[in-house]
This record gives sequence, C-alpha cells and structure tokens, in this order.
Amino acid sequence: MALQLMKIQATASSTISVAPDAAKFFNVTTAETAAGATLTIDAADFFDNTGAAVTTLPALAASNSYVNVFINGALQMDDIYTYTPGATGVGSLAIDVPAGGDSIIQDSSVVLEVINYVPTASTTIET
Repeated sequence: MALQLMKIQATASSTISVAPDAAKFFNVTTAETAAGATLTIDAADFFDNTGAAVTTLPALAASNSYVNVFINGALQMDDIYTYTPGATGVGSLAIDVPAGGDSIIQDSSVVLEVINYVPTASTTIET
C-alpha cells in the first residue's frame, strides 16, 4: 500500500453576535461652572431612565466600550471630560470647562451615555 496523508474530516460553523448594552444617566446642574473650572458629578448625583437615584456608574469593557457626554443636548468632545466608573464617592464624571470659552450655566442638562458591547459566540463542529 502506498503512503497516504491521514486527516480528520470536520466542518465547523460559528455564529457571532455583538449587542450593545447602553446605560443613560442624567443630571441637572445646580450652579454655574465658569470657564477654566471643572464640574464634577458624583455617581449619586445622577438619576436613571426611570428617575431613580444612581448608586454606581458601570465599568467599561476593555476595548469594547465607549462613553458619550451631552450638555444641553450637544455632544461633547472626548478630551474635556473624564469618566470614572464605581459607586458613590468613587464613580464620577468630571467635565473640564475650557478656559476662554462659555460657562456651563445653572440648570443645564448633562446626559452620560455608557455603551458596553456584549459579544457572544457559539461554534458547532461536525466530524
């Protein structure tokens, strides 16, 4: 008998889905924040879609998430804010109001949107 290459005959199919898990948090400023100053909003100062108080801001999935910040409905540039996930006293949103610009006036709406993507995968192998 001649030499032969022996191999396993198999087929595989995978199904991969990526679903966004979006959380929105809301705040109304209680005082004006002048140009050049920082507005820091603690986790406990936000409320959720139902109007309930927030106690924890969610962690960000590594390389699979992002944050948006809106002030009075206008999307803000990434480099003016810092998002820190965590519970009251730790979790916060800090917005650095650029010097030489406009202030954030009292009663401004601040919306924080945290999006984490949740991938799932399944593979079926037939031999």
